[in-house]
Amino acid sequence: QLQLVESGGGLVQPGGSLRLSCVASGLPLRDYAIGWVRQAPGKERERVSCITLGGIGREYTDSVTGRFTISRDDAKNTVYLQMKNLEPEDTATYYCAARGGSSLPACTNEASKEHWNYWGLGTQVTVSS
Repeated sequence: QLQLVESGGGLVQPGGSLRLSCVASGLPLRDYAIGWVRQAPGKERERVSCITLGGIGREYTDSVTGRFTISRDDAKNTVYLQMKNLEPEDTATYYCAARGGSSLPACTNEASKEHWNYWGLGTQVTVSS
């Protein structure tokens, strides 16, 4: 079983930056597409980014394009989400999730849990002055 652990969340001011990390264990991360999904109270769950095998493809939701950058280091079994110019609207719990293994490890725009094989427990990002 693939296990995912997020870290790097915290409280930042608007316009600030933060880098989230997702460390995988149990199975090789290189066999999975990895996404970041966020959940804020009263809002729909939203997939904010996804990275394909080998980092060949990267996807972002429109609201974070140009501000967030997803990357992966398969040698370290780690995926990152670099966030800059953060806005209060970015406040949410951020989860990393994996798709792959025996299934096709393609990215998806879907945010619901049934579309991802594995999930971490999340890290809180709060953007406030």
